[in-house]
Amino acid sequence: MTGRSTTVAAPRRVLVGISGGIAAYKVCTVISSLAQAGIAVRVMLTQQGQAFISPLTVATLSRHPAYTDEAFWQATQGRPLHIELGEWAELLVIAPLSANTLGKLAQGLADNLLTNTVLASTCPVLLAPAMNTDMWQQQAVQRNWQLLLQDARYHAIDPGSGVLACDRIGAGRMAEPEAILTHMHSLLHTGGQRDLAGKHLLISTGSTREYLDPVRFIGNPASGKMGIALAQAALHRGATVTLVHGPVEASLKARLEGIQTIDVTTAEEMHRAMLTSLPQADWVVMAAAVADVKPATQASTKLAKADLPASLPLTQVPDIVADLAHQRQPHQRLIGFAAQTGDVIPPALDKLRRKGLDAIVANPIDLPGSGFGGDRNQAILLTKTGDPLTIPPCTKLNLAHQLWDALLRAGF
Repeated sequence: MTGRSTTVAAPRRVLVGISGGIAAYKVCTVISSLAQAGIAVRVMLTQQGQAFISPLTVATLSRHPAYTDEAFWQATQGRPLHIELGEWAELLVIAPLSANTLGKLAQGLADNLLTNTVLASTCPVLLAPAMNTDMWQQQAVQRNWQLLLQDARYHAIDPGSGVLACDRIGAGRMAEPEAILTHMHSLLHTGGQRDLAGKHLLISTGSTREYLDPVRFIGNPASGKMGIALAQAALHRGATVTLVHGPVEASLKARLEGIQTIDVTTAEEMHRAMLTSLPQADWVVMAAAVADVKPATQASTKLAKADLPASLPLTQVPDIVADLAHQRQPHQRLIGFAAQTGDVIPPALDKLRRKGLDAIVANPIDLPGSGFGGDRNQAILLTKTGDPLTIPPCTKLNLAHQLWDALLRAGF
C-alpha cells in the first residue's frame, strides 16, 4: 500500500542586507515578520551594520545563521558565498541603506559581502535609505540615488521626515517596517515587473458620511483598506495613482506615501473629486462604499434628543459611477465594486451592465475572511467578456495584485 504524495510549495526566499545606521533596529520587525509568515529569510550584515545590531539577534529572528564579512573572506570550500546567496535570493532588501553603500552600488563597486552579493544576483532589489538630513540632501548622495534608480532592478522606498536619532528634524528617516513589508510582498508577487508603468489609476475608497447634524451621520463600516491596497499594489507596479478617500484612520493614511490623495467626507465631495480627476486617468476604480441617500436637511448645531425627527426624510446623492461612465473617454476603463450578501453574481452582473462598467468586483461581505474592516478579502471578478474569476480569501494586497493581473491579461 502506497500513500498519496502531496506537493508542498517551496517557501519564498528573501535576502536582507543591513548596512550601518541606527535604523537597523527597525529591520528586526521585518525579519521576524517574514520568518513568521513562512518565508525563508537570510541576513547579511556589513561591518558597520554589526555596530548597531548583532549577528546573533538577526540569526535568532530569521531562524538561520547570519552572514558577515568574516564568513565571506574566510570561505575556503564550496562555491563562493556571494554567488550562492545571489542565486538563492528571489528578492534582496537593503535596509537601512547607508550613504556609503549607496555610493558603492551606484558606481558598481564591491568590497564586502553585501555589495558583492548584489552584483552576483539578478533578483529585484528593494532599497530603504536612512541617514542624517544633511547627508541625504547632499548633491553627491542625491546624484548617486538617482543614478542607481535608473537601473530597473532597483525599487525604492524614499525616507520619510521626522525626528532623527541625531535630534535633527527633517528627511532621512527610514520607512517603517509595515511599508517595507508591503513593498516586499508586492515584489515577490510581481518579480519586480512594472507592468502598470505609464498608466494613471484613479481609485476611490472608504465610506462617505452624510450628516444629519455635526455629530450624527448616515454611513457604513468601510475602512478604506481595500482601496488603499489597490493603490499600493498599483504604485509598486509602476503606476501613477490618485486615491480619493473618505474618512480613514491615521494609521492607514501612513500607507499612502507616494500616492496623490484627495480627502473627502460626503458623496457630493467624492463625486466632485472623481469627475475633476477623471480626464487624467487611464483606469478608474470605484472601490468606495458610497452612501445611497442623505438626510434631506442638515442642522448646523447638534440636535437635542427630543428634537430628533421620528422619521428621517431622505434624498438621493449623486450617482458617481453613472456620471463617470457618461463622461469618460473611449480609452478609459471603468471598474466597479459591489459589496453584496448571498449570491453576489446576479446583482453584480446587473450593475456591470446597467452602469456601463468594463468590469466589476463582486465582494461577498457575509462570508468569513471578507468584507469591511478586515485585512483579508475575497472576490469574484466579472468582465463584459470572459469567464468569472474567483479569488479565494487572501490578504487585501494579494487580492489587489490578482485583480491587476487579471485585468492586464484581459487587455485593459
